[in-house]
Amino acid sequence: MSIFPEPISNLPAADIPLRGIKAFLSQAENHQILFMECEEDVDLPEHSHSAQVGIVIKGKIELLFDGEVKTYEKGDMYYIPSGTQHSGKIYAGYCDVTFFDEPNRYKQAEPSW
Repeated sequence: MSIFPEPISNLPAADIPLRGIKAFLSQAENHQILFMECEEDVDLPEHSHSAQVGIVIKGKIELLFDGEVKTYEKGDMYYIPSGTQHSGKIYAGYCDVTFFDEPNRYKQAEPSW
């Protein structure tokens, strides 16, 4: 069961290529917002993309960028500038709202029926 209320949980699912992550996708013309839940620990391989801003709702995420591991927990906000190489670990039970400064970061998942 999702922690997000029905208006959010009724949004299309995002096609995220990492096991254990479920996200609802709010698509705009020039950006995306994901409402993300993580059911199990997930290692994030190093990558980069346009700017990302996340607000942690619950749980913990560790991000490695600019040569430093930073830990973010409930109530914290993180910012990853455009083009910044980063990696990290998301811990089971994590939930956040993430803004991507690009409209095509993730596609809508195909229906599972």
